[in-house]
Amino acid sequence: MNAQKVTTLTLREKKAGGEKITMLTAYDFPTAVLVDEAGVDTILVGDSLGMVVLGYTDTLAVTLDDMIHHGRAVARGVKRAMVIIDLPFMTYQISREQAMSSAGRVIRETGAQAVKLEGGAEIAEAVRGITGAGVPVLGHLGLTPQSVGQLGGYKVQGKDAATARKLLDDALTLEAAGAFGVVLECVPWPLAKLITEKLTIPTIGIGAGLFCDGQVLVYHDVMGLYTGHRPKFVKQYANAREEMLKGVAAYIREVQEGCFPSEEHGFGMPESVIEKLKGQTP
Repeated sequence: MNAQKVTTLTLREKKAGGEKITMLTAYDFPTAVLVDEAGVDTILVGDSLGMVVLGYTDTLAVTLDDMIHHGRAVARGVKRAMVIIDLPFMTYQISREQAMSSAGRVIRETGAQAVKLEGGAEIAEAVRGITGAGVPVLGHLGLTPQSVGQLGGYKVQGKDAATARKLLDDALTLEAAGAFGVVLECVPWPLAKLITEKLTIPTIGIGAGLFCDGQVLVYHDVMGLYTGHRPKFVKQYANAREEMLKGVAAYIREVQEGCFPSEEHGFGMPESVIEKLKGQTP
């Protein structure tokens, strides 16, 4: 595997060369080590950790400290992939200065390479501020989970002419503001294809069809670990949960039956020492 560090330039070159970009989420050190070793291009420490790791019902309760805590663990485990961390709800929407401060904390305290923000024209000023300070920004359009209440639920976005036009305009606005790429979530594939063709920066699809420059999925969905609702766009590539259940059940059984630990899993000592101790016992 090529050990050269993935950067924003790498991603631009992949788009220019027609080479697909791969992205998976990770929220802890061992997962980061695994997906990096497997060769993924980019790792997203998503605020989806609220649901798949912390047990929340949505992403809105996730804090900046949560993202920094998990992002720091992920960054420690990565050698090659580019690490991108979500700025959570209400840590960048209030002002350009707030956005810059939040992004600065994330980069400084985690060692990640970039941050991700949800929204279009309304966050363009924040994107300009963050990128102007030297921090790469990945945009996120379409179904934006932090705005799910305003969007009316987890629904496909951009199906009519007006909303499709806005998504295209927002993507162009994010590019002009300095974003190095845009995630397109739950967008009809013809619209995602058009946006991808119009932008010079990469698009990363999730439920947006084959014609994006890359794809992202949640690691727990890919590995069959998450027991919550599985969206239509998810493809499960392994059933790690079943294997883990088998392993835990086998451990419980062997402990209960007295099979574990066996002699090979323990440490001995000279019997003479034990006899001496017995002799000294009152």
